[in-house]
Amino acid sequence: MDATNILPILKKRLAFLSGGKDRRSGLILTIPLCTEQTSMEELSSTLDYLLGIPSDKCKARGFTVIVDGRKSQWNIVKTVVLMLQNVIPAEVSLVCVVKPDEFWDKKVTHFCFWKEKDRLGFEVILVSANKLTRYIEPCQLTDEFGGSLVYDHIDWVNKRLVFEKFTKESTSLLDELVVINDSEKSSQLDKERPPDCNFLPSLDPETVLQTGHELLSELQQRRFNGAEGGGVAWSPMDDELLAQPQVMKLLDSLREQYTKYQEVCRQRSKRSQLEDIQTKVMQVVNWLEGPGTEQLRTQWGIGDSIRASQALQQKHEEIESQHSEWFAVYVELNQQIAALLSAGDEEDLVELKGLQQQLSDVCYRQASQLESRQNVLQSAHEFHGTAQDLSQQLDGLLGMLCADVAPADGAAIQQTLKHLEEKLKSVEGALVGLREKGQVLMDQMSNQTSWSYGKDVPIDNKDNVDHIQGVMEDMQLRKQRCEDMVDVRRLKMLQMVQLFKCEEDASQAVEWLGELLDALLKTHIRLGDDSQETKVLLEKHKKFVDVAQSTYDYGRQLLQATVVLCQSLRCSTRSSGDTLPRLNRVWKQFTVTTEERVHRLEMACSFHTAAEKVLVQASPDQGDLPVEVEQETYEEVETVGKALLDRLTVPVIFPDGSEQYFGSPGDMASSAEHIRDKMKLVEDRKLTLHEEDEEEEDTEQLQYQQLQYEQMHDQDEELHDDEELQDDQELHDEELQEVDNELQDGEELELENETDT
Repeated sequence: MDATNILPILKKRLAFLSGGKDRRSGLILTIPLCTEQTSMEELSSTLDYLLGIPSDKCKARGFTVIVDGRKSQWNIVKTVVLMLQNVIPAEVSLVCVVKPDEFWDKKVTHFCFWKEKDRLGFEVILVSANKLTRYIEPCQLTDEFGGSLVYDHIDWVNKRLVFEKFTKESTSLLDELVVINDSEKSSQLDKERPPDCNFLPSLDPETVLQTGHELLSELQQRRFNGAEGGGVAWSPMDDELLAQPQVMKLLDSLREQYTKYQEVCRQRSKRSQLEDIQTKVMQVVNWLEGPGTEQLRTQWGIGDSIRASQALQQKHEEIESQHSEWFAVYVELNQQIAALLSAGDEEDLVELKGLQQQLSDVCYRQASQLESRQNVLQSAHEFHGTAQDLSQQLDGLLGMLCADVAPADGAAIQQTLKHLEEKLKSVEGALVGLREKGQVLMDQMSNQTSWSYGKDVPIDNKDNVDHIQGVMEDMQLRKQRCEDMVDVRRLKMLQMVQLFKCEEDASQAVEWLGELLDALLKTHIRLGDDSQETKVLLEKHKKFVDVAQSTYDYGRQLLQATVVLCQSLRCSTRSSGDTLPRLNRVWKQFTVTTEERVHRLEMACSFHTAAEKVLVQASPDQGDLPVEVEQETYEEVETVGKALLDRLTVPVIFPDGSEQYFGSPGDMASSAEHIRDKMKLVEDRKLTLHEEDEEEEDTEQLQYQQLQYEQMHDQDEELHDDEELQDDQELHDEELQEVDNELQDGEELELENETDT
C-alpha cells in the first residue's frame, strides 16, 4: 500500500508511529481518538499502512499501543481495542488506554477488559496521562502525553511520500536503464542489426539521483521526524525500518546503470554525428549560395522615412534570423569536424577538411554581406531618426514662434527666451549631426557591393544619395527661416521684459507707499512737548509727505510706461491689472492719514502756544510783575486741549470705510496724559491768580471796616453820658464785637493764604 492511495486518511492523524520505543525496544503506536466519530474503516487502513513499514525484526519485539481516549467515549475505545485483535494481534504486547479524569466507571471498564483478556491475547491497562511514564520513558513520549519526543505528523507524511516516490521512480528507472544497456550491448555484437536509438528513459536520472541523495542525507542526520538537533529523536524510517539501507542500495544500483547508460549515449552520439555531418554541410552550403544570396540581392534600399527604414530593418532581421539558423548549424558542424579531426580516428580526414574549408568560405562571405547591409540600414535608421527629431524640433520651435507670448512675469519671459535659445541651439546641433550621419551613410553605400555568381558587383545608389542630400537641404532651409523668426521674437520678448520690469517696479512703489503709510500710522505718533517741538515735527512730516508724493508719482510714471509698451507690443488683453487701483487706494489712504496727522499737529501747536502764553505771562519767576492774562486765553487752552484729546480717541477713517488708529493704545494714552498734565498746570495757574485777587479784595474790605469802627468809637465817647443812648450803646458794642470777629477771621484767612503762597 502506498501513502498516496490513502493520503487524505493519513493526514487525519488517526494513528501514527512517533518513533518512540518502550522499555523492551518495541515500537510505540499511538491512536489519538477525538470527540468526533472515528471511522473504523479509515483507522484500519491507517494501521495496515503503518504496520507495513517496520521490518520483521522490529515487529518481533512487539508494539506498545497508546489509545488516547481522553476526548472519546468508552464504547469507541472498546471498539478500537477489540479491532487491534484483528489487525495486529501477534505484534501487540501492551495496550495503554489513556483515560480521562473522573469519567468512565472503573468497575465496568475493568470488568470488560478482564472478560476479554484471554481472547484478546494482549494486556490492556487503563492509565491516566500523568502516570503513563510508569510504563514508557518520558523521552519516548510525545508532548501530548507530557513527553519530550518531537514529532511532526505532516512532515512525516511528506517525507514518507518523498521516500515512496523515490523508491518507485528509482526502481522503474533501473529497469529501463538495464533494458537500454542490454540492447546497446546486443547491437554491438550483431553489427547488422541497427540499435534502437529512440528508446530513452522516461525519467531524468540526474533528478532521481539528486532526490535520493537528499533523502539519504536526511536519513543519516536522523531528521525524518522533524527534529532539529538537540534531544533524542528516532525516525520511523531508520535502519530498523529498512529506509536507509534500501535508499543506499537503490542509489548504488542507479549510479552503476546510469554510468553505463552515459557510455551508451556517448557512442550513439558519435555514430549519429558522423552520419549527419556530410548531409548538414551540403544543406548549409546549398541554402547560403541559393535562397540566402537571392534574399540579399533584392534588398538594397534605405527607405525615405524612419518608418520605412524600420520596415527594411525588420525585413533584414527576418533574413538574418533565417541565416542565423544556418550559421548555428555551421558553428555546430565546424565544432564537430574539429573534434573529429583532433581525435584522429577518422579515415576521411581530407574530405572533412575540404568540407570545413568550403563551409567556412561560404558562411564568412554571406556574414560579411549581412553585416554590410545591417550597417547601412542602421546608419539609414539613425539618419532618418535624426531627420525626424530635427523636423519635430523645428516644428516645436515654429509653434513657439507662432504662438502668442503671454508669460506671467519677467522671470517667465527670461525663461521662455532662454528656452527659445536652447531650442535653436539644439536645432543647430541636430542639423550638424544630420549632416554627419548623412555623410557616413553615403560613404557606406559607396563601398557596398553585391556578390553574384562568385563575383563582386557594384550597386547603383544614386536615388538613395539624392534623397539624403535633399533631406539635408530641406532641413537647412527650415532652420534658416526659424532663425529669422527667432530674431524677431527675441526683440519682442526683450520689450516684454521691460514691460514686466515696469509692472514689477510699479508694484514695488505700491508696497513702498504701503510701508510709508504703515510707518505713518505706527511710528509718527508724537505731538511734541512744546510748541517748538511740534513745529519741528510739522516740518519733518512735510518732508515725509514729499517722499511719499515722489513714490506715488514714480508709480504713476511706471504704469504710464506700461501702457505705452502694451500698445507697442499690441498686447490689447494686457493692462496694469489691479496695480493702478491699488496705487490710488493706498495713496488716498495715505492722504487721509497725513491730513489727520497735520490737523493733530496744528491743534497741538495751538494748544502748546496758548498754554505757554498763560504759563509765561502769569509766572512771577520772570523778574517782572505778573501780567494779567485774558480770560479768552484760558478758554482757548481748555477748548483746544479738550478737542485735541477727543481727536486722539478718533480713528482715521479711510475712503473705503475701514478704520485705523495712530500707534498703539498705550502710545495714545501717553500723549493724552501729557496734554492733561499741561491743562492741569494751566488750571492751577489760573486758580492761584484768582486767589491773589480775592486776598486784595479782602484787605480793602478790612481797611474800610476799620475806618467805620473808629468813627463809631468817637461817637460813643460823645454820647456816653446820655442815658437815652444807653440802649444804642449796647447795640453798638455788639456791632463792635462782630467787627472784631470779622477782623480776626480776615487775619486768619490772610495768614493761610500767605502760608499757601
